[in-house]
Amino acid sequence: MIRRRALTCGLVAAAGIAVGAVAMGQDLSSIEVLRTKAVPGGQAYSLTLQALGLMTLLTLLPAIILSMTAFTRIVIVLGVLRQAIGAAQTPPNQVLVGLALFLTLFVMAPTLNEVQSTALAPYVEEKIPFEEAVVRAVVPMKKFMLAQTRESDLKMFMDLAKTPAVRAPMDTPLTVLLPAFLTSELRTAFTIGFLIYIPFLVIDLVVASVLMSMGMMMVSPVMIALPFKFLLFVLVDGWAVILGSLAASFAAPLP
Repeated sequence: MIRRRALTCGLVAAAGIAVGAVAMGQDLSSIEVLRTKAVPGGQAYSLTLQALGLMTLLTLLPAIILSMTAFTRIVIVLGVLRQAIGAAQTPPNQVLVGLALFLTLFVMAPTLNEVQSTALAPYVEEKIPFEEAVVRAVVPMKKFMLAQTRESDLKMFMDLAKTPAVRAPMDTPLTVLLPAFLTSELRTAFTIGFLIYIPFLVIDLVVASVLMSMGMMMVSPVMIALPFKFLLFVLVDGWAVILGSLAASFAAPLP
C-alpha cells in the first residue's frame, strides 16, 4: 500500500513538473523525465508521459464504466423498477446510481482481480512496461464483455464495419465489441424490466377496475395502487430478489 501511494505521488509530482515547465515556456524535450529510452522491440515512455496517460484514463473512467462493465444493465433495471412502482423520486437518483455502482463492483470483482494480478501488480512492481500493462488489462475486460454479448449483435457490427472474420472471439476488435456489448446489455436490461413491470401493471389494472366499478372515477388509481405495490414489494423481499437476480444474470448464458 505504501509503495502504491509513493508511486502515485511520484506520478503526480512528475505531471506537476511537466505542467510547470510548459507554463514557464520550457522545452519539454529538455526535461530528463520526459525522454524515452530504447528497449528491445520498441520504446519505454518516461514516468511523466505514463502519468499523463493515467490521468487521461481517469478522465475516461465514466465512459469505461458505462461501456465496459455491468453498470448499464443494472442502472437501467433499477430505473425501470422505480418507474414500475410509481414512486417518482423514491429512491432518489443518487441512491440508484450508488447502488448500481457497488453492485457493479460486486459483479466485476473477479474480472478486476484478474486485472490486478496480471497487469496492475506487475506494473507497480516494475516488472512490465506501461504499454504491456494496458494490453494485459484489456484481456479480462474483453472476456467479460464477450460472455455477455450475443453472437447476432457481434455479427451485425462486424458486417457494418466490414471486419474480416476472426479466428477466435478474443481477436474481436474493441471497436466492434463495445457497441455489440452495449446493444446486448440494453436488450437484456429491457427484457428484465418488462418482467419486473408485469406484476405492478396487474395491480394498476385491478385497482383501476375496482374504482370504476365503484363509480370513483375522480380518484387517481395511482394514489390507491401505490401502497399495494409497496406492500407486494416488501412481502416478496423485492430488493433482495431484484439485486440477486441482477447479479446472477451475468453468470447465466445469453438466450
